[in-house]
Amino acid sequence: MRKAMIKRKTNEVDINGELTLDGSGQALVKTPFEPLNHLLTLFAFHGLFDLNLQATGDLAHHIIEDLGIALGKSFKEALEDKSGIARYGSFSMTMDKVVVEVNIDISGRPSLHQKITDNEFDKGRLSKETFDDTNFTFNHAQEFLESFCQHAGLSVVYVIKSGDGDLHHILEALFKALGKALEQAVKIDPRRKGVPSTKGIID
Repeated sequence: MRKAMIKRKTNEVDINGELTLDGSGQALVKTPFEPLNHLLTLFAFHGLFDLNLQATGDLAHHIIEDLGIALGKSFKEALEDKSGIARYGSFSMTMDKVVVEVNIDISGRPSLHQKITDNEFDKGRLSKETFDDTNFTFNHAQEFLESFCQHAGLSVVYVIKSGDGDLHHILEALFKALGKALEQAVKIDPRRKGVPSTKGIID
């Protein structure tokens, strides 16, 4: 079973837990941010990852960024040399009137790119709205994802195809789709012998 400990302790944060890739979607996430707890629980549930994660710290920026670092590193560690994995994943998630598509390549060349194809969507909303009645913003979620992709070695492109809903629904669709796409990408293909790259290695 592919698993890794989650641990990061600095002068600013204390993060610990455990990740199991071949799980059943059980999650226990406790951070100072209820929206992020909710989003990571959805991510684990729909990706069928078992995730136990606790975090404390000082500033929101430090905790959110370091959560991405810690979880990203644990994903990379759990994948070991990446032998036999499917490598790629793609999923389009509907949440009420919102549609978000996530495309993933476990490439070892980390990047995160956002695209909006809904011509009616007011892009300014993403920087103005908050998650329900909290101080959690789209920029907080983006900060976590940037850090997670960087340290997990993921190339991720996500597309907001319909944003006719509030930030809560947009982020729920995004994190659910991320979990489903990543589930596909980490899955073992019994036909694949070795690392899924003609180079013979994925950093």
